[in-house]
Amino acid sequence: MPEKYFKTPFFLYLLICGSFCFMFTGCEKTSEDKVQTKEWQIDNDYQRGPLTVHVRVDKAKPTIADTIVLELEACIEPAYEVRMPEVGKQLKNFGIVDWENLGNRLDENDNVVSTYQYELEPFLSGKYSLPAFTFQFADVNNPKDIHELKTEPIDIEVTSLLGKQRANLKIAEIEGVVEMPGKHSYWWIWFLSVSGVVAIAGTWFIRKRRKTEKLVRLYKPAHEIAYDRLRALVEQDLINTGKIKEFYDVISNILRHYIEHRFGLRAPERTTEEFLAELSLSKTLSETEQKQLSEFLRHCDLVKFAKHNPTTEQVQKTFDLVKNFVETTKSDEKKIDVTETILTKEETVSV
Repeated sequence: MPEKYFKTPFFLYLLICGSFCFMFTGCEKTSEDKVQTKEWQIDNDYQRGPLTVHVRVDKAKPTIADTIVLELEACIEPAYEVRMPEVGKQLKNFGIVDWENLGNRLDENDNVVSTYQYELEPFLSGKYSLPAFTFQFADVNNPKDIHELKTEPIDIEVTSLLGKQRANLKIAEIEGVVEMPGKHSYWWIWFLSVSGVVAIAGTWFIRKRRKTEKLVRLYKPAHEIAYDRLRALVEQDLINTGKIKEFYDVISNILRHYIEHRFGLRAPERTTEEFLAELSLSKTLSETEQKQLSEFLRHCDLVKFAKHNPTTEQVQKTFDLVKNFVETTKSDEKKIDVTETILTKEETVSV
């Protein structure tokens, strides 16, 4: 291209046209593509007059650790308007993790299609129903004459986290008492240990000072930390491998740390009796919640220290109790600084 074009508006015109072409070629996916690529196990349709509704669910039998996607799609003729139902006010046994309005589009008959997707999380295992949803529609020229289309409930079975072998699970016997060896004077071991600790602490302090400028404080609510730990516990699959004692150790620590983060009570460092005594004086929780915690902690102690062999129902009830307690007491007001935890993980990877 001759140099003179770079000094004229013609070059600016070419730049603008090229930018628009790049933007439009990159925007290939539409909301319609997103809707069509999803696979649905349940797809119910309903019709009344000018309105057609689809209620779709991607999992009819999720596990307690899964989330399910609920999609509501309304197709209305151009001369009418439709009002989508308020899903959050009608759900009882599911919580909304996330939701998205996929926008409006026109089908091949020029009808307006509105689509909403909701990511739902079950609270407890068992058989539940998604409620019937009510769609309202009216003629754009007569908006006060409102008509309704009501769908039917959808049955959802939330399965347990336990596998097929849960009835044959056993706790290993407690090993015999081992006598402790006599004390020996190894002062030089102490000297080397202290020197090593000082060296490690010095190295850590120097590395931390170097990272101070790059460090960004990160905070998370106590319930999000507890949910992450519960999901990690399910992925460990301790129940199906017969490690029931380890399962109870982990789930007890999850609840104790949640109480400490959420209510400021020093639950992890204290025995069950000490914690329950402090809890009764603090008046932080209701009597019903205190009673649930007392039964939970004493049940965990029986499994961990008294060779108690819990039933399948007791194991599932223990998990459900913790998840339900976190769900009913969660709050976004008080958040926990998780910066140090994340920094430690980054250092481990870099080493």
